[in-house]
Amino acid sequence: MIAIIQRVSQAAVQIEGKEKSSIGKGLMILLGIGREDTDEDIEWLSRKIVQLRIFDDEEGKMNKSLKEVNGDILLVSQFTLHASTKKGNRPGYNEAAPPEAAIPLYNKMIAFLEQAMEKPIGTGTFGAMMQVSLINDGPVTIPIDTKNKR
Repeated sequence: MIAIIQRVSQAAVQIEGKEKSSIGKGLMILLGIGREDTDEDIEWLSRKIVQLRIFDDEEGKMNKSLKEVNGDILLVSQFTLHASTKKGNRPGYNEAAPPEAAIPLYNKMIAFLEQAMEKPIGTGTFGAMMQVSLINDGPVTIPIDTKNKR
């Protein structure tokens, strides 16, 4: 599972010109679900996201978690995070999970994050053409790959 986590002051998702979800201060998360991903990846990643200390404390140091600042989450599925550009110029997506495997994992990720945050999160719609807008705060952008924990 690959996540691109962006600290934002606001973010929104539109589908066919209509707003699906929007948040204020919080995290915009692009989530790529791979063929090898399991519930263990979801549990580890959701805990990491909620506990990641990337929000400023009173002294301006990144020392507070999303939960500590009562931030929001906007989670958008994005299979292109599993793009392979090793061969040729047209990306391949063989490592991305097919929809029948990815959709249940995406829904579980939503449930885990909502439980951890103790409130609903914003989402996109799996498989839809979406327009995502955001104001990256910092900017702070952090990639996390559950198969390459570094």
